[in-house]
Amino acid sequence: MTANEATELRIICADLDARPLFWTGEDGERLGFEPEVGLLLGEVLGRPVRWVYSAWADFVPSLNAGKGDAVLCGQGITERRRRLVDFTRPYAVFDESVLTRADSTVTGPDGLAGRRIGAIAGSTNMALAETFKDVEPVPFAGSSDDVLGDMVAALRLGEIDAFVDDDVALVPLAEQPDLRIAFTVPTRNAWGIGVAKGDDGLLAALDAALAEVAWDGRLEAVWKRWMPDLAYPFAGAAASDGGGARCGR
Repeated sequence: MTANEATELRIICADLDARPLFWTGEDGERLGFEPEVGLLLGEVLGRPVRWVYSAWADFVPSLNAGKGDAVLCGQGITERRRRLVDFTRPYAVFDESVLTRADSTVTGPDGLAGRRIGAIAGSTNMALAETFKDVEPVPFAGSSDDVLGDMVAALRLGEIDAFVDDDVALVPLAEQPDLRIAFTVPTRNAWGIGVAKGDDGLLAALDAALAEVAWDGRLEAVWKRWMPDLAYPFAGAAASDGGGARCGR
């Protein structure tokens, strides 16, 4: 291993199109909110960033196998995940929405009764779906190369009647004429960067870097560049260990 490779910050993530969170441009460049957060933290730490692509379900196994240093890809800070990895303070907080076809009459949870509702298996999106009364939850495998695309396709084909995901991922989809957001639930899911248990030095370094960019305004600037229609969740204060936000996705 060369000296340069030894200093790389290897970030595990999914190679799929989930704008404005992340996607890969035509030239292979990784774009979006989370990639820019990762590059910003690499800059603060003085470490070049390398993206390590993995299926959603393989994030933690890849981390524990040493294939990457950290997971920065839509990881809600849940109690289940805390048993597997350690998390930094949040870098984002999101609500959850329900996406339907444009001709659906659903406007709230009561309208979902008797319907098939999709979500990523094992996610808190699925946990929320399971709270809706008299619905049939339909899990979608996180091992898919494009689980979000799978849910959209199933919705359009009528295989499901709606699906749950974080509001940030569904806002762009709802701009398509055949889809719409039926309603949003203010779950305030906090997202963090996961590191392997015992990697206390990296955890502390990433946490300090996040605190720095939250305090000096750089994190807010990145948020507003990619998600100008969503309120910045840490306005008026540096990002903390959760600030009362519920853990998510």
